[in-house]
Amino acid sequence: MATFVLIPGAGGAGEVYWREVAAELIARGHTAIPVEIAGDDPALGLPEYAAITDEAIGAHSDVVVVAQSLGGFTAPMITKRDALSRIVLLNAMIPLPGETPGQWWGATGWESARHAANARAGRSDDLDTDEVFLHDVPDSVKAAMAESGREPAATPFEQPCAFAEWPNVPVHVLVGADDRLFPADFQVRVARERLGIAADVMPGGHLAAKSRPIDVAERLIRYVETGGMAR
Repeated sequence: MATFVLIPGAGGAGEVYWREVAAELIARGHTAIPVEIAGDDPALGLPEYAAITDEAIGAHSDVVVVAQSLGGFTAPMITKRDALSRIVLLNAMIPLPGETPGQWWGATGWESARHAANARAGRSDDLDTDEVFLHDVPDSVKAAMAESGREPAATPFEQPCAFAEWPNVPVHVLVGADDRLFPADFQVRVARERLGIAADVMPGGHLAAKSRPIDVAERLIRYVETGGMAR
């Protein structure tokens, strides 16, 4: 059975964000460890996020690290690389060495990609929480998410991602076909350009772990069971 260490996106509410996926993984006999980060604390930044993730890994081995959104900047900074068996990036920002999250938006062409996707769909470019993040999340789940309402601190967005190269393990990029923050075709391009891999596209929006937890859990397990070098 595998150990999954689940890194959240901006705000860091790992326990709430990964709750349903963790339950599905545990029900199938795996170990699931959501990483809880006080993402609203300006004293914490990318080095601290990585240290907290290292602590979550602890003495576990053959760990599958799963990183959501901003968590993509934490994954390559993990120091317990010998414990890793693979990395899965779920609707994640994929950094270059030394890049800050604040630089990532312009360097990847995110704004024009999102504008084009919204224009095709006839949507506004407004970053409305319900329309961009929660459009496919069930109402009952939305209500439970209210407890995790943290305003992300600006600190990590100004810090370089301090790594020279990705860990020498398979890296998979899992993309929500209905992601309105990071459009699917944009994510596919960035994965190809920055990691040289073909992303896997599945149904779901940016918060796919909340809207389609069974699908996400089954995809994660499939990566472990089928093996193979994705990158």
